[in-house]
Amino acid sequence: MLDDLYRQIVMDHAKYKRNYGKLEGQKGVHTILYKNPTCGDVMVLYIQLGENGIEDLSFEGEGCSISMASCSMMTELLKINTVKECREKREAFERLIRDGELKDDVDLGDAASLQGVHRLRARHNCALMPWQALDKWLEEQEIGNH
Repeated sequence: MLDDLYRQIVMDHAKYKRNYGKLEGQKGVHTILYKNPTCGDVMVLYIQLGENGIEDLSFEGEGCSISMASCSMMTELLKINTVKECREKREAFERLIRDGELKDDVDLGDAASLQGVHRLRARHNCALMPWQALDKWLEEQEIGNH
């Protein structure tokens, strides 16, 4: 029954993508292009920084239901988060996908519904695609702060 609920959440995000589209009319939007090397899914992540971290983010892209749902979930989850909070959620999500572990102290919101992807090794990169795009941005932040 829980698997059915999770499947419904994933399909809802895949069909009705949240935060889909380019961030327009805002200054200083970071644009990160990412292509999943294993299947060809592609996305562009748009990040608008504010004083305390991510103020707004959105995406455009094409891919399977898992990758598009993951993009939608991640953009919802990371809005109005500090860079530190983004890192914590990113690490918790990777552990969820790679090891099947859901940490109690990190709220992953709807993204927790992708826990079943853990059993589908070939789909790990689909679920991780937007998070790997986020990694590229986080690396840029580290370089800029040194």
